[in-house]
Amino acid sequence: MSQGTSTPFQRAIDVIEALSLEDQETLIDLVQRRLIERRRAEIARHAAETLQAVREGRAQVGTIEDLRRDLLAEPFDPSAELRARLRTER
Repeated sequence: MSQGTSTPFQRAIDVIEALSLEDQETLIDLVQRRLIERRRAEIARHAAETLQAVREGRAQVGTIEDLRRDLLAEPFDPSAELRARLRTER
């Protein structure tokens, strides 16, 4: 056990080090699997947000060439974009 004031992280490390090697390996496997599931859930959430943005017209689907063309086009004018939207909504 470490001396002095220990942080929650250090206390967790101390507890883990007190486990058998087999239990430590099981814990590592469990934590890795949970991290993978969290990452998958995050990817799924981002995908759903992206699809919603496409449906709402806040994002668009295209190729890398479309993206390159858009990036090299004239600078974005938010007021022109707003005017165009207002014209199409009327």
